[in-house]
Amino acid sequence: MGFDVATDDRLTTVDVTDRIGAAIPEDCREGVCTVFVQHTTAALVVQENEPRLRGDLESFLSGLVPDEGHAHDELDGNADAHLRATLLGPSVTVPVEDGALALGRWQSIFLVECDGPRTRRVSVTVTS
Repeated sequence: MGFDVATDDRLTTVDVTDRIGAAIPEDCREGVCTVFVQHTTAALVVQENEPRLRGDLESFLSGLVPDEGHAHDELDGNADAHLRATLLGPSVTVPVEDGALALGRWQSIFLVECDGPRTRRVSVTVTS
């Protein structure tokens, strides 16, 4: 199971929590949900869905990894996106309890786009 996410900025966050929750099979009451983004310049994180914090995350990644000056840029100019995605990782794993994602009160799942705008494929696997 999976879905596509269209992004509209070079570095941005997109809340995908509801789309992941909708991918949990109706007959799954307990289990584990693994979410994986199938790209090397995007990532997934669990974080609070608060607009200022989302902006802080984007600013933090921009400040941590400079936009230019990397060897890979000679090939296609997006080394910064690869490095930012590497820091965050391509997957998250969340328990499933009572047929739903067992996230904490303030937790949401975000796709972090590091090389947009693009359309990203997100894979969702639930095991019980």
